Amino acid sequence: MKLANDILLNGALVLIVLAGALLLVRIWRGPSMLDRAVAVDIAAVLIIAGIGVNAAITRTSYYLSIMLVTAFLGFTSSVAIARFIAARDRPGVRTRPGAVSLKKTQGPKERP
Repeated sequence: MKLANDILLNGALVLIVLAGALLLVRIWRGPSMLDRAVAVDIAAVLIIAGIGVNAAITRTSYYLSIMLVTAFLGFTSSVAIARFIAARDRPGVRTRPGAVSLKKTQGPKERP
C-alpha cells in the first residue's frame, strides 16, 4: 500500500510540474491580457495542489492553513485582475471629479 501511495503522489507531482510548465508558456505567449489573468489564477491553484501533495507525502496537517491563505490570496488576486481588465475595457473613461480631460469633446453644432 505504501508503494502505491508513493507512486501516485510522485505521479501527481510530475503532473503538477508539467502543468506549471505549460502554464508558463501560456503566460508568456498568451494573446490577450485575459489569458494571462486566467493563467495566474491557475498558478495559484497549482501552488495549492503542490502544497497539498507535499502535505500528503509528509503526512502533516500543518499545511492546511497555508493552503487556505494561498487560496484566499489567489481568489482576491483574480477578482482584482478581473476588475482591472473590466475597467480597462469599458468604453467610457472615468476621471476624477474636477480633473481635466485631454480628450477633445465635440460641442453643440452651431447654426450658420
